Amino acid sequence: MIVSPSPKNAVILAAGFGSRLRPLTDLRPKPLVAVGGTPILFNALRHLEAVGVEDVTIVVGYRKDAIQFACGRRFGKLDINYVESSVYDATGNAYSLWLARHALLNGDTYLLEGDVFFELDALRNLGAVNAENVAAVAPFDQSMEGPAVVLDNDDFISEVRTKQTAANLDADYPRLFKTMNLIRFSGVDLRQTLVPHLDDLIGHGVVKFCIEELLGPLVWNRSLRIAAARCDELKLFDIDNENDLSLAEAMFAPKREMAC
Repeated sequence: MIVSPSPKNAVILAAGFGSRLRPLTDLRPKPLVAVGGTPILFNALRHLEAVGVEDVTIVVGYRKDAIQFACGRRFGKLDINYVESSVYDATGNAYSLWLARHALLNGDTYLLEGDVFFELDALRNLGAVNAENVAAVAPFDQSMEGPAVVLDNDDFISEVRTKQTAANLDADYPRLFKTMNLIRFSGVDLRQTLVPHLDDLIGHGVVKFCIEELLGPLVWNRSLRIAAARCDELKLFDIDNENDLSLAEAMFAPKREMAC
């Protein structure tokens, strides 16, 4: 197994409302909602520290003070920096990524969304793929909805799709994989491709767009090559609503020992 050096930097997008998780998010931001007693954001930070990350930039917006109070400027061995989005209610998460563009120019970087709860091996899988840019994916199934990707024969992403549902799981469609909101980007591609593309879109007034809408055209025209790290057997879940939270609680519940 080839293991790539782990990035020292990470960016976490944690600015949104989390409106589909109300009333749980009426008084706290979604990244601080707990799964099995552990806030989503704490789980991510602990795993990033475990794989050698040193600096984390968190983009905050809704109830930003709660996140800043909970994580502080230092979390374990991690240095924490904050970037504030004052227009989180009128922009997409790709705009939040643009706000963190200076952090993206620091070299190889993990990009995480603040609603994904995962086990440590998901990050290790990203490092086990011999490619410059790698995204965690899992087979798209009947219970899923949202962004998905199609893979080529070499397990590189060949197409990015938005708003997929079980209806798209058809024999006439190519096999779909769910994007798990964990990506490792190379510093070179961030500097030469992703950040300039973000600058161009924002410069033309495009602010309400998501990460998948950002990456889709770059993948399609092969300006950006992203390999897939298959996480089929791992526990990871992006949490959008209360049903997702219940499923994540069940998935990550400790296994009970069988009585003799």
